Amino acid sequence: MASHRRGSLESERHRTIRSTTILGVRRNGVVAMAGDGQVTAGDVVLKHGARKIRMLYEGAVIAGFAGAVADALTLFSKFESQLKAVDGNLRKASVELAKEWRTDRYLRRLEAQLIVGDGESLLVLSGEGDVIEPDDGIAAIGSGAPFATAAAKALIAHTDLSALEVVEAAMRVAADLCIFTNDRFTIDFVDAPANEPLASGDESESDSDPQPIDEG
Repeated sequence: MASHRRGSLESERHRTIRSTTILGVRRNGVVAMAGDGQVTAGDVVLKHGARKIRMLYEGAVIAGFAGAVADALTLFSKFESQLKAVDGNLRKASVELAKEWRTDRYLRRLEAQLIVGDGESLLVLSGEGDVIEPDDGIAAIGSGAPFATAAAKALIAHTDLSALEVVEAAMRVAADLCIFTNDRFTIDFVDAPANEPLASGDESESDSDPQPIDEG
């Protein structure tokens, strides 16, 4: 009975985290992020227009979440505190949050995943202590992540669309295919600092791109 109960809890947790789609794309010095608005409990849609994208650190950082809303808001607050402590350094703040998330007894119970970006970097954070930067500047979490990622990869490879246009078009593909993702999107973006030179073309193909981070 106990084993069955644990299995049910794990299944519920997995479903809660995955029932949404958040997509981030980094291109030409811009990180754009989109999230759908659907909130699902089991097989019931509770809300259609939820906002799962937040601007942090006075608009310099963008973040999106998949998972329980209360848990995500707690993590946003923790993450913004880390940003302030390191003067907005996204990588340092992400690593510190991941360490705290993995080791703190309370935070370990939070069920969410985050994507964060600042115009120069796009990172995926999880409670397992992961801080991962995708090689190609495309990151997605949630149930529609495979669909959104595939569409974004094709659009980056074969079009000159901006990061904003790519996330919107790719999210429409995900909404058409994933039953836990609707087409009421929140879309926002952040630019790289004005004093940083931009590489020509797609940044994801630049030799100067930072290497992926994976803090386990």
